[in-house]
Amino acid sequence: MSLLSTLAPEIARKDKKRVGRGMGSGKGKTCGRGHKGQKARSGGFHKVGFEGGQMPIQRRVPKFGFTSRKSMVSESVRSSDLNLIDADVITVDVLLEAGVIKSNTKFVKIYASGEITRPLKLKGIRVSASIKEAIEKAGGSVD
Repeated sequence: MSLLSTLAPEIARKDKKRVGRGMGSGKGKTCGRGHKGQKARSGGFHKVGFEGGQMPIQRRVPKFGFTSRKSMVSESVRSSDLNLIDADVITVDVLLEAGVIKSNTKFVKIYASGEITRPLKLKGIRVSASIKEAIEKAGGSVD
């Protein structure tokens, strides 16, 4: 039979440091706040990032984001556009000659939009999973 006064938590819990309880405690007199100044006073606090009235660094430094350079040279092409191209092996160069993509494009991805009507062979072009399945179903291949 245990008494309520003997119960203890299962995990270790450290006692809170009691300040202002005499010089022998190690946190007497100024209670770890130092001598004078704003932080020594009751209610003496300021906002996070406050620099004494000077414009804070998070407001001095300009905002900026991120733009992937790869997105500037990438394009997506509809699968229905592939039916209009008169070539068996389709590469980035073939798409460029057909006028499907811009001249600065280096990366192409084809996504499902329409049906694949003939067997095609794609080289060096990324495709979505559904298009890969449709091309292979039509008798083509993806490299």
